[in-house]
Amino acid sequence: MKELLLEIGTEEIPAGFIPSALADMESLARKELEAQRIDFEGLETLGTPRRLVLVIKSVAEQQKNVEMRKIGPSKQAAFDAKGKPTQAALGFARSQGVSVDSLKRVQTEKGEYVCAVKEEAGKPTPDLLAPLLPKLILSIPFQKSMRWADLSVRFARPIHWILALFGGTVIPFEVGNVQSGDVTFGHRFMHPDPFRVDSFKTYLEKTRESFVMVDPAERRRKIEEEMFREATAFSGKVLKDEELLNEVTFLVEYPVVFRGHFEQKFLSLPQDIVIHSMKEHQRYFPMVNAEGRLLPSFLCVSNIAPRDQNVVVKGNEKVLRARLSDAAYFFQEDLKVPLEKRVDELKKVVFQAKLGTSFEKMERFRHLALWIIDRIDPGLRALVDRTAFLCKADLVTGMVGEFPKLQGVVGREYARLTGEKPEVAESIHEHYWPTFAGDRLPTRSIGDAVSMADRLDTIVGCFGVGLIPTGTADPFGLRRHALAIIRIILEKKYSLSLFEFIDESEKLLKHKMERPMSDVKQEVRDFFRTRYQYFLLDKGYPFDVIDAVFSTGVDELVDVQGRVEALAEAKGWKDFESIVIASKRAINILKGASPAKKIDQTLFHEPAEKNLYQAFITTRETVEARLKKRDYRAALLEMTRLKVPVDQFFDGVMVMVEDQTIRENRLALLDQIGQVCGRIADFSKLS
Repeated sequence: MKELLLEIGTEEIPAGFIPSALADMESLARKELEAQRIDFEGLETLGTPRRLVLVIKSVAEQQKNVEMRKIGPSKQAAFDAKGKPTQAALGFARSQGVSVDSLKRVQTEKGEYVCAVKEEAGKPTPDLLAPLLPKLILSIPFQKSMRWADLSVRFARPIHWILALFGGTVIPFEVGNVQSGDVTFGHRFMHPDPFRVDSFKTYLEKTRESFVMVDPAERRRKIEEEMFREATAFSGKVLKDEELLNEVTFLVEYPVVFRGHFEQKFLSLPQDIVIHSMKEHQRYFPMVNAEGRLLPSFLCVSNIAPRDQNVVVKGNEKVLRARLSDAAYFFQEDLKVPLEKRVDELKKVVFQAKLGTSFEKMERFRHLALWIIDRIDPGLRALVDRTAFLCKADLVTGMVGEFPKLQGVVGREYARLTGEKPEVAESIHEHYWPTFAGDRLPTRSIGDAVSMADRLDTIVGCFGVGLIPTGTADPFGLRRHALAIIRIILEKKYSLSLFEFIDESEKLLKHKMERPMSDVKQEVRDFFRTRYQYFLLDKGYPFDVIDAVFSTGVDELVDVQGRVEALAEAKGWKDFESIVIASKRAINILKGASPAKKIDQTLFHEPAEKNLYQAFITTRETVEARLKKRDYRAALLEMTRLKVPVDQFFDGVMVMVEDQTIRENRLALLDQIGQVCGRIADFSKLS
């Protein structure tokens, strides 16, 4: 077993590309080595903005041997009555390069056949790595890739060098115009000279000496330790931000943390605006005191240890001062016009050419938000109306024009300062939540109603004018919007009819529709059904359970969720399988049959059908009570009490007898049992 080391040296790759590239590089390497029958252990990927590294501690020096089997003629055709090989057997053996005596006999679905068995020796690993590694490099997917010079290859950024060693020996290959070798480079500015390596151990030692920390975890620890030291020296704490920390970790090869300061006067701005100016544009880390209040200081992470630290600090302070000065100017100018007076300006802002202005959109989802709140908490109607009216007004402020990602935050701050109720101000901000999968939800029903209304208007509107997501494009984020609505309804347990919600939105958009409303309605329903299905699959629910419940309708999501959870649990019960099997048998029997409209118990003659009828009547009353309370687990548990009488019925009673009256009466009993089961799910879908 030998060590494999691969380094792809590039121009600076965007920080956001690197984590997924390293994960993909690892999975691709595993897949390729396994496909080539090369044993390995200890696979790891590392990376910086200028290099992606794959190291495998132990790789087999030779591909595993493989046994090859080739089926030939049948035994009867291969041997005559005396057991001697025929021309068919001799010709087959000759074509396979084996002796006729070495042919084996194997049993197949078609009978006994002769088989040639050969062992193919594995090739040396270096011979396989030479074509495998360039394929691996060019298979790494990126959000965006590029070509350079006159080359046909594509990568995230131009490749400048490739280090490829197996047991210390170079694996020769070429990618574009770059030849693999045993040379790598240090930090672009602090140690740009090339140097040779012969193992991963010397690679790590020499890159560290050359001011490159290849391990992202090591760089992250260094950043955190230095930030803690700098913040503690100033009697402060770093405002935690995992997303920013992850990004900065992949922006540098050799992190150095500096502390800078800004004028106290900027703390009069809303805290979120100051923080945004630091983090979004400059990738600075804010500092707070023990009470969590912002300090006039920041921490920045540099990719170089300068000769004069003060020069770097002053440069960063100057850039931030300009940003905060812009923010202060826009803040003062914006406050000259109250938020509610800006709403009319939304008539000049186009939301989407076919769907009208932001003002038109606001009027639609304002009505829709009121429709929602009337069903979940009518006492909040006035607050919802005010929130919906104001929530997009900050789009026309100077602050959002300069800092687009502050929409919602700016609206909240301006609403507070102009005397709006706290619930309205907070909900103006929160109606944008969640902004991504797993993000927080609005904290109030006010924000829930406006958020869902805004999102559904976008979904139905886009479907109505043909802007439907494809496998590769979803420019309006409709999948994200649908998932947000699903999460809000489920996690807040709102008893809302999804179909009525969609219908109400369609009514408001009817004058904008360019497609038949019936088509739009069905497509939007199917869209939500699919998103909800993926949501449940991600949660670990079995597909057959989801399919069984969805077959009975997907309208009130909280109710659907309750049935999915109960049925997923019930599948593990010992007695439940009999009910499922019986339900499937009943469905098959009822296909094309004509059950009686009512059950006539006087027509029951067999003890098994009498027992089933009596057990069903008793159980049905309890099940109906449980279903009314939506206690589906208890309802399913009650159904298992029918196991014995159901089994006895199918074992001892012939349903499809010649007597039409008796047949239809027995079918009616099965039909009514099936109807009760169907209130929860279509059991025939269960595996």
